[in-house]
Amino acid sequence: MIKNKVSWSMIVYEFRNVAGNPFVHIFGVFFPMLLAIIISKAVGSEIPDETILGEVVTTIFLGIGAVIPLATILMGYSSTCSQDIEKGIPLRMKLFGFSEKYTMINRLIAEFIYMTFSFVLYFMIGIFVLKINTPVVSGFVLYIVALYVFAAILFVIAHAIANLVKKFGLTYMISMLVYFSMMILSGMMGITVNKLPKGVRLISDLLPSTYLNKDFYEVWMGNSYNYVPMIQSYLFFIAIAGILVFVLWRKAKPGGRF
Repeated sequence: MIKNKVSWSMIVYEFRNVAGNPFVHIFGVFFPMLLAIIISKAVGSEIPDETILGEVVTTIFLGIGAVIPLATILMGYSSTCSQDIEKGIPLRMKLFGFSEKYTMINRLIAEFIYMTFSFVLYFMIGIFVLKINTPVVSGFVLYIVALYVFAAILFVIAHAIANLVKKFGLTYMISMLVYFSMMILSGMMGITVNKLPKGVRLISDLLPSTYLNKDFYEVWMGNSYNYVPMIQSYLFFIAIAGILVFVLWRKAKPGGRF
């Protein structure tokens, strides 16, 4: 019997897998909080004006928030998924009648639950320690939507990478490279996007995390903002995810090859 349903017991099982990965706690919870505090305090010590300080600190906080889905979904899920593949767990689950599609849905829900806990802790730091500026309701909602859509795309990319590579070590190396590359190119590691070489900026402009880090403050405060470049970056990432899924489908298809 094929188990075609979203199951709370399976969500709990997947959540335990997520919580059992120590790297997710380090890079997805503590690292972004520590990074936001260190950079905000370092930059804030050079800004005497309280109004400008609030804007700068809030901008830093919003940008580093994109590290959480990068760590918990891209790096965390890809490594967990690749380990499961090496152990033959997906095959055994199929033999016991678990639908692959609903298994992925259960995993995505579990990842989102963990990511939500991470964001709750992160926002507590922002409110009580960094004193970020209070957003308009629409700005807060759009920020959350942008992060979770970004996380959903990263989930598909992570799943495809793990299933194409099938080895934990290589999968983890690829996800780490992508993780730190996106942080650097998005201006989260101390080098602002405007200071990057022109050719590198072209790549940076294709990353959703760049817009979360660079100018989401305008959306946060309800100011007018041109959403077109940001939407294009999301469409670009959706295209990458689609290509990877297509390659994975062709490889999984009997006789499928390029």
